[in-house]
Amino acid sequence: MSDPYASRTAVHEQTVDGFGAVRVLPLDPAADAPLLHRWVSEERAVFWGMNGLTAQQVAEVYAHMDTLDTHHAYLVLKDGEPAALLQTYEPEADRVGDCYPVEPGDIGVHLLIAPADAGRPRTGWTAALVGAVAAYVLLGLDRRRVVVDPDVANEKAVARFLRQGFTAGPEVVLPEIDLPDVYLPEKKARLAFLTREAAFGG
Repeated sequence: MSDPYASRTAVHEQTVDGFGAVRVLPLDPAADAPLLHRWVSEERAVFWGMNGLTAQQVAEVYAHMDTLDTHHAYLVLKDGEPAALLQTYEPEADRVGDCYPVEPGDIGVHLLIAPADAGRPRTGWTAALVGAVAAYVLLGLDRRRVVVDPDVANEKAVARFLRQGFTAGPEVVLPEIDLPDVYLPEKKARLAFLTREAAFGG
């Protein structure tokens, strides 16, 4: 069976002990839209903000993102299989930058973990993927600090980041964005931060 992702050059590759091989690939908006549409349409992904979109609309969102220098999207693979959707962004070019004092070396991250297969336990999955993503953005991209902004009502995500070593920041209200190419409703978020020192000791 051929590898559908063989033509893409990974921006990050890492073998995580006890977990597997993690590869971070640039997203292909058209090719990946059907898969992402399935993920973002599930009730568990309601906080991602794409429930109700068609696969074509999902493709358009990421095609628009692909035109930006400040926002990037990636497909994260585990042992060759899609495991997560990763988005990175420059906080000063995002609405979160209006809500906290951005420091040099900051990078924003959104991470959507793929749904679990029925009947297959995934103990440690999320922690391993978050660790690999942290290695990419903090070490691979040479950044000093990650900022995340989960919805305050998404208690599972907030708790997950804190377990991973993030420090809780303030509760903020991200302003509504209504532009021709993108609409984002107002969002009450809990900021959290992970420094390179806290994650990797230097």
